Amino acid sequence: MREKRTGESLPLDISEHDVIEAMKRIPGYIDITPADFKEVYQTAYALAIKRLFDTLNAASIMTKEVVLIDQEMTLVHAAGLLAEKQISGAPVVNSEKRIVGVVSEKDFLREMGVGATPSFMQIATHCLNNKSCMIGKLHNRTISDIMTKPPVTGAPGMTIGSISALFADKQINRLPIVDDNEQPVGIVTRTDLAHSLHVFGEMSEL
Repeated sequence: MREKRTGESLPLDISEHDVIEAMKRIPGYIDITPADFKEVYQTAYALAIKRLFDTLNAASIMTKEVVLIDQEMTLVHAAGLLAEKQISGAPVVNSEKRIVGVVSEKDFLREMGVGATPSFMQIATHCLNNKSCMIGKLHNRTISDIMTKPPVTGAPGMTIGSISALFADKQINRLPIVDDNEQPVGIVTRTDLAHSLHVFGEMSEL
């Protein structure tokens, strides 16, 4: 499954509490004119967006059909699967379908000896200067050899504000979402998060 969303826009309504709080934050006497009303409206809308940012959770924005990679899968097979699904990484599970790690193109590149974020020309130069090329290092090995562990996971109730902070703190691009039994129920990617923030941005400009 592609790591992109074509989902529906997120609904946003302004509550009476938002309006009252907005009016409290506007200093001085309020003479209700169109300009004043617009100011109240915009302030209330900003508060509503903040409230949504603090309450909207992973379950609301996550991709539920998750591509899972078995930890015993060969690197060649896993690379083919990621290419087929057109995604750059996926959670890694054990025989009990519990997440034990995460694998991404950065893990493959690091294993190939070119660093985590090389340019195409860096890859080409490295390969051309090595007779056996660097891809040979990936043969006869499994995902468990290169995956990033322990995995960083989240719960369905985790807010998008917390997810955003976690992405920045851990420098990760995807967050597997697990239930109380540590079973995967979805995944939130930077694309999912960006989609929700884009919707918020559009709302604030109304």
